[in-house]
Amino acid sequence: MTREKQDTSQVEAPVQTGHEVIQSYLKTLDNSPGVYRMLDTKGRVLYVGKARSLKKRVSNYAKPTGHSARIARMISQTASMMFLTTRTETEALLLEQNLIKQLKPHFNVLLRDDKSFPNILLTGHEFPQIKKHRGARKENGQYFGPFASADAVNRTLNQLQKVFLLRNCTDATFDARTRPCLQYQIKRCAGPCVGKIDAEGYGALVRDAGDFLSGRTTKMQESLAADMQAASEAMEFEKAAVLRDRIRALTQVQQSQGINPQGVAEADVIALHMEGGQACVQVFFIRANQNWGNRDFYPRTGAGAGPGEALQAFVGQFYDQKEPPRLILLSDPLDEQDLMAEALTEKLGRKVEISVPQRGEKSELIANAQRNARESLARKMAETATQAKLLDGMSKAFGLDGPPHRVEVYDNSHIQGAHAVGAMIVAGPEGYMKSQYRKFNIKGDDLTPGDDFGMMKEVLTRRFKRLLKEDPDREGDGWPGLLLIDGGAGQVSAVYEIMEELGVTDIPMIGVAKGVDRDHGKEEFHRRGQRPFALQRNDPVLYFVQRLRDEAHRFAIGTHRAKRAKAQGATPLDEVPGVGATRKRALLQHFGSAKAVSRAGLEDLKAVDGISETLAETIYGFFHDRA
Repeated sequence: MTREKQDTSQVEAPVQTGHEVIQSYLKTLDNSPGVYRMLDTKGRVLYVGKARSLKKRVSNYAKPTGHSARIARMISQTASMMFLTTRTETEALLLEQNLIKQLKPHFNVLLRDDKSFPNILLTGHEFPQIKKHRGARKENGQYFGPFASADAVNRTLNQLQKVFLLRNCTDATFDARTRPCLQYQIKRCAGPCVGKIDAEGYGALVRDAGDFLSGRTTKMQESLAADMQAASEAMEFEKAAVLRDRIRALTQVQQSQGINPQGVAEADVIALHMEGGQACVQVFFIRANQNWGNRDFYPRTGAGAGPGEALQAFVGQFYDQKEPPRLILLSDPLDEQDLMAEALTEKLGRKVEISVPQRGEKSELIANAQRNARESLARKMAETATQAKLLDGMSKAFGLDGPPHRVEVYDNSHIQGAHAVGAMIVAGPEGYMKSQYRKFNIKGDDLTPGDDFGMMKEVLTRRFKRLLKEDPDREGDGWPGLLLIDGGAGQVSAVYEIMEELGVTDIPMIGVAKGVDRDHGKEEFHRRGQRPFALQRNDPVLYFVQRLRDEAHRFAIGTHRAKRAKAQGATPLDEVPGVGATRKRALLQHFGSAKAVSRAGLEDLKAVDGISETLAETIYGFFHDRA
């Protein structure tokens, strides 16, 4: 009996979860504002929340009843909690959104696509360049944006060049020109590089472009019309025709922007539509009384959050790394709208208003955005259903245990072994997962040029070594359910050897080899230990695999071309300590080539603008010591 009692006492007791666990924390909490985390039995974060009073908020969770189904599930899985106090509730709100983005808890609403938005930049050069800019605003000049997408910027730039004739070439190209380029010939640039227009005339074009992007279009069109009339009366018909074309192009820009509100100068219009446990948020960017495009987002709904919570989480995460406008128009009120406005105002340093309009032009903007959100979500749900059928068909065609949640497709690209890169694309139930795409610079010095087997081995080794290091227990969603390899039996065997060495042999892999005459529809599929097989030419799964392979090939080719272009622009000057882009350009303009720089004497190097005596000695020593 004694032995039996001792054995029983050594059995590990199950970890306690639920509202009783939460209750135990109350005695250690006070009414300070802060952020709390709820964790499960494995220490994974279930939920991150903020509170004006941590004690009061946690006491609500400690009650055994009165919760929604979603909150009840979350409480039942909670095994421990973590707390962090802040000075104010506003600080707690900002910290909460940072932690949600970092930890991605299951029960929180999560903005999954959080890329930066492009702007238009008029550079600070004497003859400014107009170009697309993405990222931090570090370069001197005037910024206009954000625009919803690169396409929206490119369309606007294309029209602006027709209207204002501003250059789009780099400063280095501008400085090196000796005769007009094609842009000047097709009337898309005023030709400042070769003196076709002076600084004053070009400056007037820059001011007009700035006025247009700032919304001051009416006065500009009136001025252009008056100038055209004056030129016509003076029988300067060529000048009048140029002005006429500028007015037409300006009108086309305004028409292509669609809705251009008169009473809303600067705002983000944000509308939410929820259906079937999914959500779509549509964002329209209104700047300078112009519509600069719209974009849809599909946030994870946190296992059933309501509209107020979902939209509040979206707004907080959306503006975490972006500058909010002066006015944010919403389709639904936030759970804590005043607090969010206060947090964004504090972050921006000027007042930010959050409004849910009920009538007038602003209400029409919201209605338009909400209609777009509803239609976008319907398309997304239809595409997801189609994708689910294709993944299920793939499972049956390839004899998998079930539809793969994540398909990884690999390809290589090189020219006779030069500038070799590997590429991985990812697809899942919602289509291509472009944020998961990866590129690999092939590093193997001992590889024979053009050794596709060796390249594939290197890519797969690096990919799965990292995966094993980051998630050895396979608790995350980064592990694939299927590998598609571009190639036949040889590539499949090479990949299997790597997987066997790493101890990862349970992931199915399929080699996709081009069939007879390398023709679409005649592909052969290879699995280790099985005979090659093919699918019917009209099989939707075959088309699906072809699209996946073509996407991997497109991504690999694009990566290879970018690497090759970068290498072609490289010179030995890139390796010289202290020589950056500006000094490199000055040296090349002075001497004509990197080879001439390497042969230059010390005194000649000192004569270059921007090259100090110390740097000249460094450059001279770099080339002559190597010799």
